[in-house]
Amino acid sequence: MIQITPSALFRAMADETRLRVIRLLATTGEEACLCELVDSLQEPAYKLSRHLKTLRQAGLLSAHKDGRWVYHRLVSEPRYLEALFATVRALPDADSVHQTDLVRFSERMCLRVAGRCRVGILSEDLKAEAS
Repeated sequence: MIQITPSALFRAMADETRLRVIRLLATTGEEACLCELVDSLQEPAYKLSRHLKTLRQAGLLSAHKDGRWVYHRLVSEPRYLEALFATVRALPDADSVHQTDLVRFSERMCLRVAGRCRVGILSEDLKAEAS
């Protein structure tokens, strides 16, 4: 298990995009691949890849590969992380960014086949950036 230090944990969460990823996964309880997060958060794949790496290195996310897809999920240990994720879920959403992310994520998750992503990035602008 990765040794989580408080300073690394809070540095990792100090970025708005990383906080959006954590909040989305904490709210839904789902795991997601990069392309699902790209379409849900409307952020370029290269940018989200960097943020996911930072969150994994901080000990907040785990990843596992399934074919060509890598699925990311929140870690559940140490136990105090659940309190942190509950706090993130409870944050205000005055500008409705989180609600918009949730709607797009829900729509995107409906495209899974047998519970897995099989379609890649769908957002045309973001798909072009990933090429």
